[in-house]
Amino acid sequence: MQGLCQRRFNLQGVVRCGSISDPLDTRPAVTIQRSLFAAVVGTLLTTLGVAAAAAPVAATAAPITVRSAADLPRFSYPIKVSATQLLESDDATFGSFAAQVHRDIEHTLDNYLIEDKSTLSELLNARLALQELAGEYAAGLKTVEALRALEQKPAAKLLTGQFAQVRLQSAIDAGTASGPAYEKAFRVRYAETIAPMPWAVVQDGIRSGFGYSRTISRAAIVGRVTTELDPAAARSGALDSGQAWALIGSRVALKAVLPISSARGDVLRAYMVKNEVPKPDIWAAREVTLTAADKLTPVNVAIWDSGIDVALFPSQIFIDPTPSASGAHGLAFDDYGLPSTNWLYPLSDAQKAAYPAYREMIQGRLDLQNGVDSSAAREVQKKFQTLSPAEMHAMFETDNVLGHYVHGTHCAGIAVRGNAAARLVVARFNDDLPYLPFAPTQAWARQMTLAFQQLGDYFRTRRVRVVNMSWGDDAQEFETWLSKTGGGAGPVARKERAAALFALWKQAIQNAIRSAPDTLFVTAAGNSDSNVAFVEDVPASLREANLIAVGAVNQAGDETSFTSHGDAVVVHASGFQVESFVPGGVRLPLSGTSMAAPNVVNLAAKLFALDPKLTPAQTIDLIRRGASASPDGRLHLIDEKRSVALLQAERPAR
Repeated sequence: MQGLCQRRFNLQGVVRCGSISDPLDTRPAVTIQRSLFAAVVGTLLTTLGVAAAAAPVAATAAPITVRSAADLPRFSYPIKVSATQLLESDDATFGSFAAQVHRDIEHTLDNYLIEDKSTLSELLNARLALQELAGEYAAGLKTVEALRALEQKPAAKLLTGQFAQVRLQSAIDAGTASGPAYEKAFRVRYAETIAPMPWAVVQDGIRSGFGYSRTISRAAIVGRVTTELDPAAARSGALDSGQAWALIGSRVALKAVLPISSARGDVLRAYMVKNEVPKPDIWAAREVTLTAADKLTPVNVAIWDSGIDVALFPSQIFIDPTPSASGAHGLAFDDYGLPSTNWLYPLSDAQKAAYPAYREMIQGRLDLQNGVDSSAAREVQKKFQTLSPAEMHAMFETDNVLGHYVHGTHCAGIAVRGNAAARLVVARFNDDLPYLPFAPTQAWARQMTLAFQQLGDYFRTRRVRVVNMSWGDDAQEFETWLSKTGGGAGPVARKERAAALFALWKQAIQNAIRSAPDTLFVTAAGNSDSNVAFVEDVPASLREANLIAVGAVNQAGDETSFTSHGDAVVVHASGFQVESFVPGGVRLPLSGTSMAAPNVVNLAAKLFALDPKLTPAQTIDLIRRGASASPDGRLHLIDEKRSVALLQAERPAR
């Protein structure tokens, strides 16, 4: 779900992409295989009310070609209890549920020709989790090989499935998946596996895994399921495929990952200490800083997002001579698409009180990853190890809101950095669709269409030159939203209803972009490591003359594990631990394509400030030609100095 992945921060300051399990254990890159073990549906137990999904159709002679995510089959798994209760149920009960899910995974792999690797990876990662839970260790090792063999990113080629592979092989070596002999086998094999890894390639993933090993707890696993999956079980009485896979991943985290997390952390820490060499940062050398001495033209830069703490940018805020219904700094809309006078997403008193601790938690998780023994890092570990599942759930609920709250301000700080001519325009709305408490309706979609049209008109009439769009949505996100709010009678009906709502949403965004042809729109590619065209993410998958999609790389210019990709992604920018303001004035380093997009906005705004006559097409051309390509041609890293030099060299001819 791109929208979730696009916007949400976890407590590491990294955009969370839906995986409740370990990020190193869920990297995609896959191939189609026949089932590696039989999917046998056991006797369904009624004590927890686990009911069977609809039986799949018989295998077809020729596979069904899947050209987009909309072509995939939908499955539903009715349950009469909460997902949290099912997570902690006995092995027989959970095994019955898992068998249903496994049957449908194998049916999909056997009967659908899926060329999109990211989608296949989700299926095979779910299969791998099921194999581990079932004790099918040898089969699981084959699945790991399939996952890793087709990975394209260098770090992922090494790390994909690595942790799971060591667990599986250690269980084979020790003849058991628990106890002292198993842990000893795991420590030895994991250290041997990690030791030869090239630090320059894998350090980001290693740090992430280390931070995870120091914060994983039963309370965190259970609390996350309560937050993310219980609403669907309560409102719809069922989980869809993605939710079922998340629950299975959480069961693996609870049963297989948690018991050896300390051992894993010890191994990773030893590797980090031995190899610690910071990656070089290429971005400072590419940066351009513009001052008033450069004879600049003011540039209006809109942040179409969750709002901006306007007090942080006193000399860089747009002042509208003809204020809108929201005020003089732009336009703001509430969750229902109605005008608002709040430039920032409004918080409750309880959320305001929790905000300082939230910021400290982000810093603490970053310190943990970097091996910094700080008070913030120690506090994070203490909370994750001492809070109850109910307390963790309450914290996650609050953090969901606060992650949205900080997002727009952080993007704004990146977009106007080093540009004295930039003037921030607020374009506030709420893209956290599955977290809205009401079910989506046609009336709501039409109201949002009106709001988006007002934004497009506002960008045109106020001569906004560049707009940052660090968000995205697809039809499956609407399905999840309907699931969590009780909309749709079943998976097929829910898919149809979601598709109709998404069609309105997509057209509204497209119309807004087209209504401001002299404005350049810059969008984030997304953080699910997906092909944006296959999942039909909007706006990243749109092809408009005044739109550019951006992927994320780290400080050294290496592709991040999370960044989405595809032909629609034109350039790449820094999206790993990018420092900027959050509301209140604190600066935090956050990660995601949400941070990469405003770096491109920053460059575009500087080009417009130097030459206000530039068109969006000319600006995109300067950005593309100034970018440096990676040796394999996969990445195109922006370079402000080169693009500005191209502009200055060619300006007399314009």
